[in-house]
Amino acid sequence: MTTAPTTSPNGTTTETMPLQPLLNDALIVLRAPTQVWSDATGAIGTAAVHGVYHGDVRHVSALTASCDDSPIEWISTAPDGASRVVFGGLLRGVDDTTPDPKVRLVRDRRVDDGLVSESWIIRSRVDRPLRTTLRLRLTPEFAQLHEVKSGHAHPRAAETVPEREGVRVDAGAQGLSLHAPGAGISLGDAGVEAAWDVDVPAFGEVQVGFTLSLRDDTLVVDSPAVPARWDAAAVSSAAADPRLARWLRTALDDLDALRLVLPDHPDDEFFAAGAPWFFTLFGRDSIWAARLALPLDREMAASTLRVLARLQGTDDDAQTAQEPGKILHELRASSLEIPGEGIVLPPKYYGSVDSTPLWICLLADAWRAGMPEAEVRELLPALRAALGWIRDSGDSDGDGFLDYIDRLGTGLSNQGWKDSGDSIQWRDGSLAEGPIALCEVQAYAYEAALAGADLLEAFGADTDADDIAFWRTWALDLKARFADTYWVQTPEGRYPAVALDNAKRPVDTLTSNIGHLIGTGILSPDEERHVASLLLGESMSSGYGIRTMSTGAAGYWPLSYHGGSVWVHDTAIAAHGMLRAGLTTEARAVVDGLLDAAEGFAYRVPELHSGDPRTDSSVPTPYPAACRPQAWSAAAAVVCLTALTPSPLA
Repeated sequence: MTTAPTTSPNGTTTETMPLQPLLNDALIVLRAPTQVWSDATGAIGTAAVHGVYHGDVRHVSALTASCDDSPIEWISTAPDGASRVVFGGLLRGVDDTTPDPKVRLVRDRRVDDGLVSESWIIRSRVDRPLRTTLRLRLTPEFAQLHEVKSGHAHPRAAETVPEREGVRVDAGAQGLSLHAPGAGISLGDAGVEAAWDVDVPAFGEVQVGFTLSLRDDTLVVDSPAVPARWDAAAVSSAAADPRLARWLRTALDDLDALRLVLPDHPDDEFFAAGAPWFFTLFGRDSIWAARLALPLDREMAASTLRVLARLQGTDDDAQTAQEPGKILHELRASSLEIPGEGIVLPPKYYGSVDSTPLWICLLADAWRAGMPEAEVRELLPALRAALGWIRDSGDSDGDGFLDYIDRLGTGLSNQGWKDSGDSIQWRDGSLAEGPIALCEVQAYAYEAALAGADLLEAFGADTDADDIAFWRTWALDLKARFADTYWVQTPEGRYPAVALDNAKRPVDTLTSNIGHLIGTGILSPDEERHVASLLLGESMSSGYGIRTMSTGAAGYWPLSYHGGSVWVHDTAIAAHGMLRAGLTTEARAVVDGLLDAAEGFAYRVPELHSGDPRTDSSVPTPYPAACRPQAWSAAAAVVCLTALTPSPLA
């Protein structure tokens, strides 16, 4: 458990409080729904996030390698795609006395769905045989993922059963099997140990290895049975900028490893939101990742649409935030409890105000990109239901704008993409009170209404004529009311407010949300150019991307989750909109900052990073709890390719 001391009013240190694990220095190898987090030497257990995870459970909390006759001095870490890493070490305790190291240990770790394997190879240039013992120690745990995230990890009771060349550990619905050929197995209070007595020939080598098989009977997601449809090497070769080529290669490997399916429809893939906390279906995240990556893989967009359509809301249920026609926010195997915040999300949770209009926008984009007509027609009932949600349920207070409020007080208080509790602020730093009507959600709804009308006109029946006319009129009315209501004038200039609060007042903070308006049509061309210029200005552009909140706002802090940090996908959405609006020069300026950020993070860009200005640091400062890889951050690389290379994937 990661903890921090708290202090009493008189300044004395009292009890410790759990903290969320930091991730920035940890190494991940993954193949959804399985992931392994370690330090740069491969050791697991020296940091709070470390572990072997499968689904929403950390099966192993510690795993270490040792040699009886020598310390292992690790000197190299070599990732090979998302699912493999090779560690190199020296065994100088069994070496000869010459200066050059002649005894090496190579540790090759690979991760697949429900499977973690390692091979350990000792290679020697010593002119005599060597004998030593290699040891693996691992600690089973079976803690829930949300417990690890909050710093409250609790090991579950388990039964350990020796087997031939290994051991089986059962913890009810979860379990693991260790298969370690040639090793002696022993059990102790600290867990399981496997020991190999090895003889290394003079000028020779010897290899041992083990496999961990992971089981979770509660899993609601699965790994796809087929490889990704894209060729990462071929796509990256289309990039003229070598930084973009490297980012694309890493990003496409990560997107491949983040692919998931639901067991009852194994042919329909979607992108898991990201590691380590979000290895599941997220409506908004999976839609945006598929949308940003659409030039790369149209079939992923189509399958994501189908997956979400099957889970579309049919009832009005405050407990799950479900409403008829509403698109899912999050799917889990069990309820998600966030200790200390009073948040309890059911396994199927619909608390997202933007997933439904975004689903319609993705359907239209996929259709225009060549989605087969039969597949589009199949989704017309879901389209009609989603439009119905916008009309009947999306506006809770009848003011004509889509909004949200947590009806029970146990769900998410903010239900746009900036879903932290303090994300919607006034310029003075005070929090806006709901129902909240976000500016970008109105833009999504405007685009969705027109797109829905176009789809019904192209594929619908004669009986859809009234609805087609209704939605086009509705969109024009929304655009006019948006122009009258959302624009504010502050010392930072004139711009659309981030939201309307419960009193219908425009919340006047300058934020990155306005970047999502560009290219949707809700702004005029002149307004789009003006908004783009604000996003590229000093208060919003860090040099490594667009800040979530202006430096001119009282609540700005560069390491605030949604109040001054830079999110790569958020910046990429602005660039995506600029390209659609014909603002190519502005889009390329945004992309230049993203490429510098990608280079600073060794081309695996995290979920978010600090909003510190580029003038303060030659590399972007990490947000230390940021997830990585994250699907929509990886998909941002495809937007950059589109911005810099005409018809790159044609």
